[in-house]
Order: sequence, then C-alpha cells, then structure tokens
Amino acid sequence: MVGRADELAALDAVAEEVLSERTRVVLMDGHAGIGKSALLHFWLDRARQFRILRARCRQLERDFAFGTVRRLLGPLMAAASDSDRRSLLEGAGDTVLRILDPEDSRNDDEPGVCSDTTETLLSLDNLAFRLSRRQPLLLAIDDLQWIDPPSLRWLARLVHRADAHPILVAATTRTGEKPAPGQLFNDLVHPSTCRSVVLEPLGVHSVEKLVSAVFGADRPDPSFCAACHAATDGHPLFLRALLCDARRSGVQPTRDDREKIRTFGLPTLSREIGHRLGHGSEDMAALARGLAILGDHKPPALLAAYCGRGEAVIRSAAAELHASGLLRAGDGLRFVHPVVREVVLAQWPPQEVGEAHARAAHVLHLSGRPDEEVAAHLLAAGPVPGHWVLTVLRRAAGEALRRGAAEAAVTYLRHAVHQPVQPGERAQVLLELAVAASHYDTGLAVSYGTAALEGLTDDSARSEAVGVLTYSHLLSRATAYAPDLDHLTAELSVRADPTGSDREPLLRMHALRSWLEFERPSTRAGATASRAVRDTQLVGNTPGERQLLAIRAFNALRAAQPAPYIAEMVDRTSVNLPTFSHDLFPLHYFVAQALLYLDELDKADDLCTHLLRETRGRGLELLASSLLVYRAGISLRRGDIGKAAAAARAASEGPSAAGERPYTMTMDTIRIDTLLEQGDLEAAEHIAGAYSAADPSDVSWEWPRFLMSLAALRTAQGDVRAGLSLLRECGHHFEAAGTVNPVICPWRSRAAAAQLALGHHGDARALIEQELDLARRCRIPRALGVALLAAGTAAPGARGLEHLAEAVSHLEGTPAHLELARALHEYGSALLRRDDKRGARTALRRGLDIAVRCGASSLAERLHKRLHDAGGRVGSRGTYGCSLTAGEERVTALAAQGYSNKQIAERLFVSLRTVETHLTGAYRKLRITGRSELVAVLGDISSRGRRDPHAQG
Repeated sequence: MVGRADELAALDAVAEEVLSERTRVVLMDGHAGIGKSALLHFWLDRARQFRILRARCRQLERDFAFGTVRRLLGPLMAAASDSDRRSLLEGAGDTVLRILDPEDSRNDDEPGVCSDTTETLLSLDNLAFRLSRRQPLLLAIDDLQWIDPPSLRWLARLVHRADAHPILVAATTRTGEKPAPGQLFNDLVHPSTCRSVVLEPLGVHSVEKLVSAVFGADRPDPSFCAACHAATDGHPLFLRALLCDARRSGVQPTRDDREKIRTFGLPTLSREIGHRLGHGSEDMAALARGLAILGDHKPPALLAAYCGRGEAVIRSAAAELHASGLLRAGDGLRFVHPVVREVVLAQWPPQEVGEAHARAAHVLHLSGRPDEEVAAHLLAAGPVPGHWVLTVLRRAAGEALRRGAAEAAVTYLRHAVHQPVQPGERAQVLLELAVAASHYDTGLAVSYGTAALEGLTDDSARSEAVGVLTYSHLLSRATAYAPDLDHLTAELSVRADPTGSDREPLLRMHALRSWLEFERPSTRAGATASRAVRDTQLVGNTPGERQLLAIRAFNALRAAQPAPYIAEMVDRTSVNLPTFSHDLFPLHYFVAQALLYLDELDKADDLCTHLLRETRGRGLELLASSLLVYRAGISLRRGDIGKAAAAARAASEGPSAAGERPYTMTMDTIRIDTLLEQGDLEAAEHIAGAYSAADPSDVSWEWPRFLMSLAALRTAQGDVRAGLSLLRECGHHFEAAGTVNPVICPWRSRAAAAQLALGHHGDARALIEQELDLARRCRIPRALGVALLAAGTAAPGARGLEHLAEAVSHLEGTPAHLELARALHEYGSALLRRDDKRGARTALRRGLDIAVRCGASSLAERLHKRLHDAGGRVGSRGTYGCSLTAGEERVTALAAQGYSNKQIAERLFVSLRTVETHLTGAYRKLRITGRSELVAVLGDISSRGRRDPHAQG
C-alpha cells in the first residue's frame, strides 16, 4: 500500500478505540480512483481481531430496501449453523430473515413483515450487539454514497444506540457525494463518533515507489518520477494509467525519457480504457457494455441473454476482459473499479443509455428476476412501451411497502404514472401513490389522493381514496389543498344503497364523517352523520359495522352514558380485532380511546403494544408516532409520571416523517402535565409558549384538553383568574362538541377549586353538583372519586370528611393512583384539622408513598410537609421523584425489579460500565445509597394495580 502510512495509522487508532469497547465510525473520503477501496480492503486484511462483514453499495440498487444490510449479513447467516442462527436471531428471527431473503418475503402470506422503522431496526440492532459480544464487529461498506435509505437509517441509529459495544463502521465515500436522506448521513458521521480520513493524492516519494513497481526498476530517475507526478497530480488511478500507457509505448523511467511523458499530454482514464477496449474483440466490448448496464456479479446466462450471445462466448470475452486489466479476478464478473463502468457508459449518448436500460429491464423480466431489480432499470430508462412495465412497477411498489420502504414505493409509482397507461389505470396508480405516501408524508398523500379522485369513476375506489384523504388530512392537521371531505363523504353516502351491496361502503362513509366531526367539531352539520344507521342494525359482524359501533361506543362515553353499556359495545368491536388498514381506520382509534377512558388500561396497553408492532412492521411511521402519544396517555392515566414523561419524550424525539407529527398538541399537553407534577413550571411554560399564537378558529378535539392543562399551569403560577377563564373556555368547547363526561375532562371540579380560591362558594358548589351528577351517570369510579374529592374539599366539617373518605374508597380499586394520592392528601389534612393525628398520619404516609412511586414530586412535597405537621416521622431526602435521564429511568426501573447489573446490560444491550454510571447518577439524584432504597423509592409501578388497594403505604 504505497503512500498511505498515515491513513493506515489513523485507521489502526480508531480500531484500538473500538477494541476498548467504544462504538466508532471511520469514513474514508476521496475522489473517484484515489484509492479508497484499495485502502479499505488492505486494512481489513490486517484487522484480524474483528469479525468483518463487508458490503459494496451499487448505484443501480439505491432503491433496494435493506440491500446493503442483505450484503452485510446475508453471507454470515447463510454460513451459520441452525443452532447458531437461532441464538443470534432470538426474538427477531422472522423479521431479520425476511430482510435477508426478499424472495421468501414476497411469497409470505402475512403482509407487512418488516420495515425500516423501529421494530425492524431494533431487531437488527440486537443482532449486531450479539455479534459484537462474541467478537468485536467491523461493518465495512464501500461506496457509501450509494447506500439505500433503510440501511443508512439502521447504521445511523446503530452507532448512537450501541453505546459501549465494540462495533466499528468503516466506510468509503466519494468527495462531494452524500447518500440520501442527508440528515441520516450527518447523524452517522457526527464528529462525536466518527473520524474522517481524507485521502489526498500521492506525493513524489510515493510516485517513485509506484514507478519502480510498474517498470521493475530499482532506482527510477527522480526527474522522470517528478514529471509523472506533475502530469497526474499524484492521482493513483490516473498515475497507473499513465505508467501502463508509457511502458506499453516503450518509455523507460530515465532522465532522457522524462520529456516523453509530456508528449502523452495527460492520458486520461477514459483514453486508457478506450484503448484497451478498442484492442479487444467485439464480444469483449459487448460484455463490457452489458456489465456497465446490468451491474456486477450477474450470471453469465443473464449477460448472454442481454448481449445476444452464447454463454461460452461470454466466458471467453470475460477472460479477454480480465487479461486487459479491466475485470477483477475471482468469482463473479466485476469491473476493477466503478470508474470503469462510468467511462464505458460515457461513451454512449444518453438516449442510447436509456434504451440499454430498457432492454436490460425486459431481459431481466423475461428471466424472472425480482421486480425491484427490473424496476431499477425501468427507472433509468424513461417511458417504456408494454403493459408489463406498469405491472412490474406496481408489484415492486407493493413489495417495497411490505418491507416498510414507503419512499421507494412512491419512487416506483411516480415512474409508473408517466408510463403509457389508460386514464382509469392512471387514477388507480395515483390512488396507490396516495396510500404509499400516507405512511410518511400526509401532505403528499393528500395531493395524490386529490388527483386520483379526478379520474376515479368507481364508487368503491372513490371511497378508498376518500378514506386515505381523511386519514392523511386528520393526521397531518393540514387544511391546505385538502378537498371538501365532508361533502365527498355525504355525496358517496347518498349514492349508496343501504340495503344492498353498497351497505359496507355506506357504513364506511358514515364512519369517516363521524371521525371528521369528532376531530373537527366545526364540520358537524346538524344530526350526527352516523345516526343514519340505527344502533339495532350494528351487530359488529362486518368491518363497517365495527367501525360505526366503535364510534357509537365512544360517543356514548362522551355523553356520560353508563359504563357497562359502553363496555359491552367495545367488547363487540374489539373481539378478534382485525389487522390495521386504511380501510378500517378509525376502528382501532375509537376502541383505544374508549378503553383509555373506561380505565381498562391493561387492555389499552396490550392494544397499543400490538398496534405498535404491527404499524412499525409496515413502515406506518405517522401512526406509530400517534401510538407513542397514546402510550404516554396510558401512563399518565396510571399516574406514572416518569413513564408518561419518557413516552412523550420518545414521541417527540422519534423518527420524524415529512411535516408535523400527528397529535403534537396532545403530546405537549401530556408533557405539561408531567412537568407540573414534577414541579418544573419553567419547562412547562416553555412548551406552552409554543402555542401562544395558536389560532383556535378550527377547534380540534385536542384544543380544549390543552386549555385544561394550560389552566393548571396558570393556577400553579399563581394566576387563578386566568386559570378559571381557560377552564371556562375548555368547558365551552367540550360541551359544544357533546363531551360532558368528567372522566374525559374534569374541568368542572378544577373550575370549582378556582372558584373556591376566589371566594365564590356558590358557583363552586353548582359546578361540583354538575360533575357529581355526570359522574354518577357514567358509573366510572375514577370520575366519581374525583368529583367526590372536589365535593369533600368544598364542604365543611363532617360532611366534607365523609365525601373525602368516599372519594378514597372509590379511587382505591382504580388505576388512578395519582388521584388517590391527592384524595389521601385532602383526607389526611381534614383528619388533621379534626385533631385526628394518628388517622392523618396513616392517610398522609400512604399518600406520600403513592406520590413518590408515581414520580409526582410536587404532590410528594406537599404530603411530606403535611405529614410533618401531623407529627409523622419523615425522611430527609428533601425532594422526591427527581428528574432522571431516559437511560437512568430504564436502568433503575429494571434494578427496582431485581435485575442484576449484568442482566440489565444484556437486556438493554449496553455495557456494564454504562449500567453502573446510570445507577450512580440515579442514586445521587434520589439521594439514596443503594438498591434497597431504590426499591423503596421507585417500587414496581406496573404491579400497583394488582396490589391490595387497602394495604398501608
């Protein structure tokens, strides 16, 4: 390896860092032909302490989802024994194997088995971590600028998640060329983990060594070497071309022949390759063109079909091409350098290159090659006649969607739109484009869906388009460019026959209109749209019936109808809940909302976990993002402030699709609530400030819930009147939309507390009576407990104490742990006012224990103070539920459940040192000395709902 000692030393230094259990990236950057690949492979031969997995990215395969991952991991898994493969793929085998074998996944009956999103990336992470535990892992990637986006997304995630695993990503890339998406590349090569090694041209001394090697001269003349260096600027590939050309012409490395170097001008690489091809046979030239179009490692039979020659002729031409120095030795037909391919292609006019790709696509199609391979050539060819083209592109898009590569699917379908197609077919392709785009870019989906509607004449297809448009419009919160969805759903409903085959599409339209009315109450037009179908007709046997039944159930919940009646409807809709699809949305949404507010939180959590696995497995990033918000809501309903905050943070920091994340306002509402419970008013104000210029003219379901949290913030800041005003506005919006159930929004009891603080006792009592009445009607213990808590706080003497005791009793058996802690605070305070210090201490100590377990430090401080007033013995930690980092939260949660440091490291795929660091930080923040105290402070929150509700804290 001539002239690369410094670069090799830099690579060795990075390798040493990795061997000391650090994850690193090293990027070799340089112009084409500068020697990046040669340096990489020379160095890999020396890196014997690593398990090395290699891949070379190819320009034609940038749209092959996980193509680079397949080249990295495929040979390893193919060579592994059955037992070794099972060990490596434990818990994620099917997902990874389907990535490595797309042909198998194409024939799989189960849709959406893998993706470039969290579920699949986690499986790949775990596989890499397991490999690195056995032996330091080196992922070598040549020509990174041509990597496919899903593989790039995994690598960017891996290097920042691997923490202290001995994993090294070594890659080469051309100067000035970055893979897309650019942000993922920037994440991968962030200076915190990446060292760049820039390959410069060779110096004069290195040129002397190369001249000596090419000419076999021990001491080439220095002036001759200087002339060679000046002619090529030390570029290795050009230098070799020059030297070979000079030697072939009889030039010697002497002082007398140095001027002859200038007579060559500057033999470019193009001239050298052209010279070699020109002196070969026509068969050799045809094979070179075939390799340039089809790419490396294609079987001789395929090249023979493309070149129109026999296999024996192709093998003979390959031997000739190898003898000319243009074909790499070894198995598989491959040029010695990508520049050779570029030079061969540059000899053709662009139109002929396109025609060559069209021929390649046809040959590959007739040979039964995978659709994505055929599609890669169709993308490079421009419009190609033949109906088979549209079929291939649509199938390739479908396969890309199955692997979660929605952006690749959109690329294929965009090309399909510009093929010669009938108007009806074009509209159908536009609809498929809308479906694919809705996975990650709702604005793009709305654009394609609107265009599809203009050409769709079949009501069934138009209904599907309206469904995608409604889904995309509501998840994006965008009003621009959206058609009049309410008008479209009404129009399709009118044309449908409610008694015949049109009944299911009719139910679907009613469901979409109901969802629109719920999310955007301003679209409500008189009677609710879904009431066009009577409840008695909704058995729940069909998808359409289930959708409407789920909506009816949640509407009944909003109207404070009895919980048993609602639960029965939810059971009918959720039994054997079908796989998520756009055609079924919003069935799962309303089932999830009903379970949340019925306090069926275990069922809600199970549903969320199932849907997250399903949506991530199909690349439905927008829906996965909304489910993370829902998971945060579940944790908040349980009173688990730490988990709610962590889930909301994960939702805000997760992979962002194009445009705004769905349910951002709900996510921020949860973040404000958790920060208030942690006593961090400044951070809560920072989040709320982002909505200071919000325009509530088109009020959504999210807005009044945000107002209630904003009211709590203003009250905590001491502005009770502002808080009361916001609560009144919140109540106005909820009641206008038909939402009166206090289990969804107990704004009346909160407003009553504000009225009491302002001395308006009559107004407070009226609000409390209303909430008590609604709580008794809905028959949900949480709602009644909260209303009784408000009544007990407002009522004097024994009556107030009775209400508070009743509130505690109702909240005991619910997952509303935070509300129970508040009730115990008020109950203990009331007992203390009656001088029942013993009873007060019992209630307050129990409330304090619950508040600490919940991570509600603000409430814990108040309980701590009140317990001290009651003469209780309290700890000296001073603060409760200190803010832990996400890593500290994960580690301490497992430690509290009894996992050892080693088990935690294996479970989280981090090093022992990382576990110890997180535990040390958590102990310091919580002011404790070890695990025994950690258990006492944190407990196992997930088991609280199963404990004896009457156990003393």
